Amino acid sequence: MEPLSDVIALLRPRAAVSKPITGRGRWGVRYAAHNAPGFSIILEGECWISFDAKEPVKYRKGDFLLLPSTPPFTLSSDPGVECELRDPTNMPVRHGDQEGAPDFVSLGGSFSIEQVNASLLLALLPQAIHIPAAAGRTGRLSRLIDLIKEECANEEPGKEMVLQRMLELLLIEALRSRDVAPGDAQAGLLHGMRDASLARVLRAMHTDVSANWTVAGLAKVAGLSRSAFAARFAEVLGCGPIEYLARWRMALAKEALIQGGKTLDKIAGEIGYESASAFSTAFRKRLGCSPGKFARASGDAEAA
Repeated sequence: MEPLSDVIALLRPRAAVSKPITGRGRWGVRYAAHNAPGFSIILEGECWISFDAKEPVKYRKGDFLLLPSTPPFTLSSDPGVECELRDPTNMPVRHGDQEGAPDFVSLGGSFSIEQVNASLLLALLPQAIHIPAAAGRTGRLSRLIDLIKEECANEEPGKEMVLQRMLELLLIEALRSRDVAPGDAQAGLLHGMRDASLARVLRAMHTDVSANWTVAGLAKVAGLSRSAFAARFAEVLGCGPIEYLARWRMALAKEALIQGGKTLDKIAGEIGYESASAFSTAFRKRLGCSPGKFARASGDAEAA
């Protein structure tokens, strides 16, 4: 399997919310962190956004911003404007002067994802992905967002399925873009996939997750020495190759337990453990509970 597609499949994006955000004059708002991916595309004018109290960055017409998980942030007409705390809302938002045509217009949206593996999978992605209008892909993203907006406004048969597919496309289109703004780079899956040697390794692990992979074996796939491979993988992915493999196996195990229908022996074999006992021991060590208890708790949460 292709790693990025695997990640999107486990995140299962759904339930789109999109709304216009407009402003006029001088204004500033701030929001607390919330555990939901978000996106924004600037349709008219410009704004300044600051994440985690860092220096604000200017976003211009046509810029696209994807937040795999939304940190605390401020949104303002100018840097240095005092920002008032606001709560997220699903309704259209107008900032600053309430009269007159807005000088800033954007479309903001969010979508829910499968929470069981969210923390692990989102850790593989950058905190923010900024694709400037000049990069050329924003037109494709804009057209896709227009389709999402249109679908949200209607009540056509199959609406939820159509929205889910569009959201998957939106995520993939943004995540696979190489045209991110300077400063967006950080350790994670996306940067690993852009390294030819590491991309071969990631595809190999995702294609055959049950194989008895070793650092030496993966280094051969990468075409690097063992030490050079281990150092590059840790630098680019943020963890060692065997740790990455273990995390991915646990993500697949949790997904299988949530879906049900498979024995522990079956799950263990599919993700590379010799027995249900070995799998259960590894699962308990990482998750703090047995696979059975995890499955029951997930079933109770879904029922609730």
